[in-house]
Amino acid sequence: MTARLRLGVNIDHVATVRNARGGDHPDPVRAAQIVADVGGDGITAHLREDRRHIRDEDLVRIQAATDLPLNLEMAATDEMVAIALRHRPHAVCIVPERREERTTEGGLDAAGQHNRLAPIVARLIDAGIRVSLFIAPEPRQIDAAIRLRAPVVELHTGEYAHASGDAVAFELQRISNMAALAAHNGIEPHAGHGLTFDNVQPVAAIAQLAELNIGHYLIGEAIFTGLADAVRRMRDLMDAAR
Repeated sequence: MTARLRLGVNIDHVATVRNARGGDHPDPVRAAQIVADVGGDGITAHLREDRRHIRDEDLVRIQAATDLPLNLEMAATDEMVAIALRHRPHAVCIVPERREERTTEGGLDAAGQHNRLAPIVARLIDAGIRVSLFIAPEPRQIDAAIRLRAPVVELHTGEYAHASGDAVAFELQRISNMAALAAHNGIEPHAGHGLTFDNVQPVAAIAQLAELNIGHYLIGEAIFTGLADAVRRMRDLMDAAR
């Protein structure tokens, strides 16, 4: 029997709406509690350099409000490492970050940044934090994750999500192949970015994947159906694919 696929919900864009007007509403902590109530497996939050959505104080409140593991997305900077070491989330996912981007635009170049990443990964692991690298589904990036001793990789599914025609099958096969390669080398493969009700099932069906992290789409659907219903529907689609 194929193992249950975990669903991590990224609540960044609840904070984006809050910050558009200032104040405290809508509260990302309430979103985290709803995710916990309807069977989500984890909360993902990206603390960006410019604090455009999640704020430092949100991390404390999220950890206090729910027992779900917190996956902190962060850039590989000294400031973010210090914050991670202070808050000790269950996991840290190291992502590329550019101030001018609207959202994370691609995978981390773990291969090209090995020397920069190696001490960061080591410090986080030594502190008992599970480290994930958000990478493109490419052999050289998996090889870099092996050399960095990262226990987890999150495969960027954006190219698949935006593909059309024959490219859809090609991109799906890339994700499948790299999930298998990661698992073969003792790395737990996750996936995320651009996944929706319409495209999630082929990815969810990849047996080696242990977790999907989905955010923007679920928060968008929540405007129309409520967050609880959106998470439940995504959960049902993932379960049906397994």
